Amino acid sequence: MSLSPAIQATPLPHRKILRSWLLPISTKNTGLALAMSVADLALFAACMAGAVLARHPAVQLLMGLLAGFMIARLFILGHDACHQSFTPHRRLNRWLGRLLFLPSLTPYSLWDVGHNIVHHGYTNLSGFDFVWQPATLQAYESMPAWKRALERAWRSGWAPWLYYLVEIWWKRLYFPSRAVMPTRRGIFVADGLLVSAAAAVWVAGLVVAAGSTGQSAAWLLAVGFFLPLLVWNGLIGFVVYVHHTHTSIAWYDNKKSWSDANPFVSTTVHLTFNSFFGAALHHIMEHTAHHVDMGVPLYRLKQAQAMLEARLPGHIVVQPFSWRWYFDTARRCKLYDFERRQWTDFAGKPTSESMASAVSPQG
Repeated sequence: MSLSPAIQATPLPHRKILRSWLLPISTKNTGLALAMSVADLALFAACMAGAVLARHPAVQLLMGLLAGFMIARLFILGHDACHQSFTPHRRLNRWLGRLLFLPSLTPYSLWDVGHNIVHHGYTNLSGFDFVWQPATLQAYESMPAWKRALERAWRSGWAPWLYYLVEIWWKRLYFPSRAVMPTRRGIFVADGLLVSAAAAVWVAGLVVAAGSTGQSAAWLLAVGFFLPLLVWNGLIGFVVYVHHTHTSIAWYDNKKSWSDANPFVSTTVHLTFNSFFGAALHHIMEHTAHHVDMGVPLYRLKQAQAMLEARLPGHIVVQPFSWRWYFDTARRCKLYDFERRQWTDFAGKPTSESMASAVSPQG
């Protein structure tokens, strides 16, 4: 979906003004946050129990798949807590965030740095925001063959799970190297050890359960540990891809141009689903509102998104989801021409309109 050039040329209000619009609906509710956390933790536990105790392998597989989906829901709650937007209490948010991140094996403090500071601070600014950052044709052609093959896999549309597992979790979250994370803090190590302990307890529990129920330990580890984590990695890889990859969404390699474009609005897609699926993902797809103001709780995002779209007609990319759209986007959004602000294929052939002059100045 393309934005109207005439509407795009109209000034956008400053981010402070946009946030002031959302302030009346940004109140946090501790009781609601705790109830959502308890409910999703209970559902995750029920799925895990089903994966272990169900007597039919097909049911166990289904429970493992559902457990992966529940990991995603728990992570979304923890994501809000990490933004300090879940409850009004900072310390409670920190502890809730760590607890809710455990099933996804996400170290809280490292996610805080990579997501809150880097991704939200520099969304779609190449060299800063590393999440699904596109390469240029020159950079791609200078890569060794194995890295070009990985780049093709990442952007095939079939491997968001592998991208997130390798490029985000392994490289940047789970005991990252000094080259990736030069800053060394004790809390980073502590959070890495915490998720390692959670994984060890999880695996040990499944092995013990296998012996107690007369099942194969390898089978229970497959359906109760590896399958849920695979589903989770697929969901998070998919979500972060579609949030900021679209033929009408620009990337930047110049900080001034990026800032002039009001990136908190212009670099984010509102991907729409039916009401059930949107609610099932805790409304995380109402993503423009989240980037305009990270302080809006997820249980207020639907209202906040609707307000922004009503007040900023034509400025927000709203994309109805379909698998046809998704794979067409994956086919077209391979590399990026930063000079023309245009997506290309792996041969450098343009696959989207140039957005070089489509900058929405702030009012």
